[in-house]
Amino acid sequence: MISKDYRLKENEVKKVLKYWKPFFSYWLVLNYNKNKLKHNRFAIIISWKNVDSSVKRNFFRRRFYDMVTSYVIASDSKAIQETWNNIENGLLRTSQWQFQTDNSKLSIHYDLIFVLKKQTKLEKNNLESINWFDNDVKFLLKKMMNIKW
Repeated sequence: MISKDYRLKENEVKKVLKYWKPFFSYWLVLNYNKNKLKHNRFAIIISWKNVDSSVKRNFFRRRFYDMVTSYVIASDSKAIQETWNNIENGLLRTSQWQFQTDNSKLSIHYDLIFVLKKQTKLEKNNLESINWFDNDVKFLLKKMMNIKW
């Protein structure tokens, strides 16, 4: 599980959703907003409409936070490149979450919220459902990395 420093609280989630900027994939929407901290914070919203039971909902929530935890561990160590090559097979860059502005070259950090679309149905026992969930999260992270601010 990810530490509390990297998670968003409920009132912070509401604030991000109020002033959000989106990225879309097939089944997920990534909402983001700048923060004034020295790190990024994450949240995922999985509605009961998307998942039948709380057991399944917590399974996908934990899976998401495990992906984010691997980033946090990698960013704290010097072996960022090796870790991400092993975890993501080269899909994500080593600059992970630190976006460079063209003029000032300052690090910009964000509050990131992943929301499942309404028509999406997740199943814990369905490997296809788990794979597309993982691929969608990776796709949105990759898309977020390629932005020039």
